Amino acid sequence: MSTDIKRKTASGLVYKFAERAGAQGINFIIQILLARILMPEEYGVIALVTVFIAICDVFVTYGFGNSLVVNKKSDSVDFSTCFYFGLCIAVVLYLAVFLCAPLIADFYDNELLTPVIRVMALRIPIASINSVQHAYVQKHMWFKKFFYATLIGTIVSGIIAVIMAYAGFGTWALIEQYLGNVFIDTVCLWFIVGWRPTKEFSWTRLKVIYDYGWKILIVGLIDTFYSRLRNLIIGKKYSSTDLAYYERGYRFPSFGMRLIEPTVSSVLFPALSQSRDDQEQMRDITRKMIMTSTFIISPMMVGLAVVAKPLVILLLTEKWLPCVIYLQIGCLANLFRPNQFINNCVVRASGNSGLLLQLDIIKKSIGLALLLISMHFGVFWIAFSLVFVYFISMIINIAPNRKILNYGYRAQAKDFITNLIPAFIMGACIYPISFIEMEPIFLLLVQTGAGILICLLIAVVTKNESYRMTLRFAKQIFRRRQKSAT
Repeated sequence: MSTDIKRKTASGLVYKFAERAGAQGINFIIQILLARILMPEEYGVIALVTVFIAICDVFVTYGFGNSLVVNKKSDSVDFSTCFYFGLCIAVVLYLAVFLCAPLIADFYDNELLTPVIRVMALRIPIASINSVQHAYVQKHMWFKKFFYATLIGTIVSGIIAVIMAYAGFGTWALIEQYLGNVFIDTVCLWFIVGWRPTKEFSWTRLKVIYDYGWKILIVGLIDTFYSRLRNLIIGKKYSSTDLAYYERGYRFPSFGMRLIEPTVSSVLFPALSQSRDDQEQMRDITRKMIMTSTFIISPMMVGLAVVAKPLVILLLTEKWLPCVIYLQIGCLANLFRPNQFINNCVVRASGNSGLLLQLDIIKKSIGLALLLISMHFGVFWIAFSLVFVYFISMIINIAPNRKILNYGYRAQAKDFITNLIPAFIMGACIYPISFIEMEPIFLLLVQTGAGILICLLIAVVTKNESYRMTLRFAKQIFRRRQKSAT
């Protein structure tokens, strides 16, 4: 791997991880405060509305930004063209959502949805501006810029949301956090990054961007609609309270994934894009990412599943206990996420967006079939079907990389299982502690402490390669930070 890419990748991982850790940590605390104040049904309304906004978001945030990053020759004309085109689409989408809001409210028999949808949809034009800013920062691997903007947006919007919740604004406190976060982040990046659209627009450049981006856009639409389809079905077939429990339970394992997955993907994608002419270098980068990610995520998910009940009681109170089972299912499903999203990133970076689309159609077709079957048996089975979906998606995503990287099923299975088995051993060791009578906070501390010690002991005794790799990587980053500070 070239020295420049190594330096940028390591530095990018530091700042991107710091950004995600800071933002997710602060957001986690804010969500705990809000969940203790607000009722589950108020969360259910927001979970339902975000489905429609997320689908619209894809049109302005997905695909075209990736095209700007992949194209090594992207310049101010490309970025400005993408900016103006995306903003026009966003305005049209907002007007469409505004007009359709009453129809959606009638379908779900909830009048509150009309004003909520119309206000939350303001995110769409804001996100169109934000997506170009993110592409610009990713292109230049200036991840330090993200760090400041994201933290400011998360802190300010979170504080306002908590104040509103205490003041009795209910659902509108959640709306403020959802909308305020992206607005403040966009304003901060406007000043921190310093990029401005120029008075340039090129239909020729737009066609080049579109030729790559429309396939990624379709993938994004399929992925977003499919991932949110469960919320739509639960909200319609069951109740907003059931949706709140499902969504809140899955949010805990998602917290860890939202910390690691965007960090790895944001840095991995441009690094692989710059190395796509060197198979050995791409394979080396990919393998290191898979090993370090699974080494961190596997014990995290298994441990979280074991301590789920005392964690929910301690943080959210007993009114949220029904979400425990969904938390545990989410942990099991997310064990397969690292290999899935990293292999997906390799295909994106190879520039073969057509292959990416084909793979996604296959994965989502299988997933949709499982969802349609499970929806008739209750929310539990709807949630559990995700375990099969994530496992199948991982298998499908590995397939093309046997050729692209010469890194196929056998090699990836070895790197994956090496970290999965110790995680389950750790879980089996700390699970019996659950039967000891003690306060939730003490039970949580004992199980967490024991789990960490057991994982480290297994890694040292077995001379786990992922553990040594993670330590070396951490030491390199620490030394590099020390040198830059002096």
